[in-house]
Amino acid sequence: MARAALIEHRPWLVASMVAAGLYYVLSDAPVGGVQLMALKGASVALLAIYALRRAPATSDGRLIALVMALGALGDLAIELDFMAGGAAFAAAHLAAVLLFLRNRRPHPSPSQRLTALVLAVVTPLVSWLLSGDVAVAIYGTVLGLMAATAWLSRFGRYRVGAGAVLFVLSDGLIFSRMGPVGETVLADWLIWPLYYFGQFLIATGVVQALRRHAPAARPV
Repeated sequence: MARAALIEHRPWLVASMVAAGLYYVLSDAPVGGVQLMALKGASVALLAIYALRRAPATSDGRLIALVMALGALGDLAIELDFMAGGAAFAAAHLAAVLLFLRNRRPHPSPSQRLTALVLAVVTPLVSWLLSGDVAVAIYGTVLGLMAATAWLSRFGRYRVGAGAVLFVLSDGLIFSRMGPVGETVLADWLIWPLYYFGQFLIATGVVQALRRHAPAARPV
């Protein structure tokens, strides 16, 4: 049954990776903006479908699907309006914070607490220093809180926690374009892979952990 379910639902992840890869390859090609937006939005929207189908039918399972759905909305909205996209991503981060707080690690080590503190404090500070924009710093506060709570959650730090850190790094490269650093080839190459792989790690890490701790979940 488990193997059959894996084969049945793997296409959502495969389709997500294909969409993400195509978007990355075609982003500089003479392809219509609508088609690129569709690929971009589909990359994380398919992760939301994967989470909805594979996670247990619990509030946590629905929350991780909501996090990915809001992320996909942010991917689309930011192409039309930077502030609207930022608002959608901030909502996704707040939903993720709720999920991670509901699944706190019982006894985090001092080093884990310190890492979480650094993520919570340094992320908004660096966001402001890179962009010089107060609104970006406020968004960075929510982003840092998401990464910090991910690191302190019971979900695997080297999957979900690492995915959150990759998200922070991707956004940091976006913010660097707004300030004195400006456009760089490195940012062009890394923003999308860091962002997508971060989302991929968060989605698959949370779903697998939820399924592992809910062996009696309904089959899907």
